[in-house]
Amino acid sequence: MGSGPGGLQLSYSLSRLGIDHAVLSDDPAPGGMFRRWPVFQRMLSWTKPFTGVQRTAREYERYDWNSLIPDDDAHRAIMPGLMDGTSYFPSRPEMQKGLEAFAERTGIRVRYDCHWESTRQDKGHHDFVLTTSDGEYRAPVVVFAVGVAQPYWPPIPGLDEVAHYGDCRSVESYKDHRVFIVGKQNSGFEIATGLLPWARQLVLASPSATKLSVNTRTLVGVRARYVQPYEDAALTGGVIILDTTIEEVRRDGAGFVVRTRNATDGRELPMVADDVIAATGFIAPLGDLPALGVATFGQSRLPAQTPFWESATVPGIFFAGTITQGAGGLKKHGIPSNSGAVQGYRYNARVLARHLAESRFDVRIPRPQLEAAETVRYLLNELSHGPELWQQRSYLARVVHLDRDRGISDEGILPLAHFIDSGGPDAVAVALESNGQGDPYPAVYLRKNGLVGEHLLPPHPLIDFTGTDYQRQLGEILDPVLSPSPSPA
Repeated sequence: MGSGPGGLQLSYSLSRLGIDHAVLSDDPAPGGMFRRWPVFQRMLSWTKPFTGVQRTAREYERYDWNSLIPDDDAHRAIMPGLMDGTSYFPSRPEMQKGLEAFAERTGIRVRYDCHWESTRQDKGHHDFVLTTSDGEYRAPVVVFAVGVAQPYWPPIPGLDEVAHYGDCRSVESYKDHRVFIVGKQNSGFEIATGLLPWARQLVLASPSATKLSVNTRTLVGVRARYVQPYEDAALTGGVIILDTTIEEVRRDGAGFVVRTRNATDGRELPMVADDVIAATGFIAPLGDLPALGVATFGQSRLPAQTPFWESATVPGIFFAGTITQGAGGLKKHGIPSNSGAVQGYRYNARVLARHLAESRFDVRIPRPQLEAAETVRYLLNELSHGPELWQQRSYLARVVHLDRDRGISDEGILPLAHFIDSGGPDAVAVALESNGQGDPYPAVYLRKNGLVGEHLLPPHPLIDFTGTDYQRQLGEILDPVLSPSPSPA
């Protein structure tokens, strides 16, 4: 279900593995939420045209955060060829066009304008049945790639009478207005940035203090593209940022009065505004899945998921796209996955396709064999250049089985949490990790005799872990497993 980036990537990957499937979409064409948003028409994710890396190379994916990932060079890096060159952040129409081009060029088949109405489980046949506007569909596995795009309204009296993020008017209509924005994450700062030339006063308010991604050194926090309102507030330039709860929004003539309470000392402060905009986020549009037993959590009502993005409570129901944020991973140092963005969840979809092929449809995907002498260099090259590890730090890992009898095999990209929790033969998983304090650094997880040990290597200012010092350190970590077994006496 769904024809946004997550659904398209999953469909493409399933097709290449020979898995027959149907894609249903409520939309009239590919693109998902990017057919409407972001409101101010410019992405937060970049595509850098000139990098010194060939666009057909896998390494280029580190710099192109918006293209979907094919297996063949002819369909790689679609986005840079569609951008007009005015910014390395694609416009919303360019992003939409890129998704449409990927679907068309790779032959993805979707039944559009097909509305999902209800879901039931036929336990006698172990199938799920989807009732849609085009009839019933039956399958043993259903993947919902429906996004997190249903507006969320916190229980604030009167807030339901104001515009939500997705309902902003044209910027000219806010000319000389006092605008109160409920929310201080990216969507709130996006609106503030767009209205800076027009509004007389902008107020951004929420209980938590603003975090900037340049300070957290992660994608957690307001991105640098939207930092201008933050600076204007610091320089008293017509922007006010408040750490405050919103107690009530009340109409007052043609405008509003917003009653706020300071988050620290509890002091009340009423604010007069001509417009109020709720930048309060979105929830997952799960329809009747909770009634079927799909457990959810948090403000966004994300479904609880296993490391392979399967419902934790209803086996056979899986998820793809931005909704895969529900599989939290390790969250080392409190940093979540990058599954809320295309550059992260496109890899989740490829891993999921492979998992479904092997676990549900008896497809065995060959594992490339490695020589012991090349294993260290191979893993260090993945840490230096592998886009999956770069985009999904502490979440996806390159896994290599280290079996003295059967040989060394590349198991591919897998969820790190699955590797650590699942047990199995002697193996190593490598991932990039960030702690919010400096450059990313390699994390090595060695499983020997069923026990997993963690080994952290130092960061490198150029993110190049291929040098002799790294070869020596990783070699010492792997030596207990890679060294030949002693001959019996």
